[in-house]
Amino acid sequence: MNENKSLETRVLTEIVVFAALSAVLYAIRPYTLPYGGSVTLGSMVPVMWLSMRRGVRVGLLAGVIFGVLALFIDILFLGAASIIASPIQVILEYPVAFGVLGLAGIFHRKTVGFAEAGVAISIFIKFLIHFLVGAFIWVYVYEFPPEWGQFLWPAIYNGSFLLVEYIVSAILIAILVKRGTLEYAL
Repeated sequence: MNENKSLETRVLTEIVVFAALSAVLYAIRPYTLPYGGSVTLGSMVPVMWLSMRRGVRVGLLAGVIFGVLALFIDILFLGAASIIASPIQVILEYPVAFGVLGLAGIFHRKTVGFAEAGVAISIFIKFLIHFLVGAFIWVYVYEFPPEWGQFLWPAIYNGSFLLVEYIVSAILIAILVKRGTLEYAL
């Protein structure tokens, strides 16, 4: 029984530590777009790495916590309150979109190919969420962008930074997997 408690405590500690590490990396932004979205120093990697190490359920929880922290960072520290269109938008673009980063652990094999597939799937689903919110919520709440861009604009806008985030994340995850870091214990 004590061994089970110790394992649970260790996993909960890892969730908090890796979500916090993602949040710190999220706050460091070499490039930020005007309506939200930015290129970070690999902020998605700690959550995806944890998901590959501990499983999808743990990764999803760490991602949701990271999403809540990201919301607070955007509002409190970066003054981005203008990126809030509605409560539904906030829930979808923060806890849900960041939570899906935990899907990176869907492949349990610890090879670079499987890790890269997990990274691609999780970031693509995150893109889809941001795209759909952009196409439906932003267009109707703010009547932005022009009618011709209801689907084109959110695809280009969200793709522009998430493609870079994917490349950074894929490179970093490949390095971490090749070095065998998924086996390290905290």
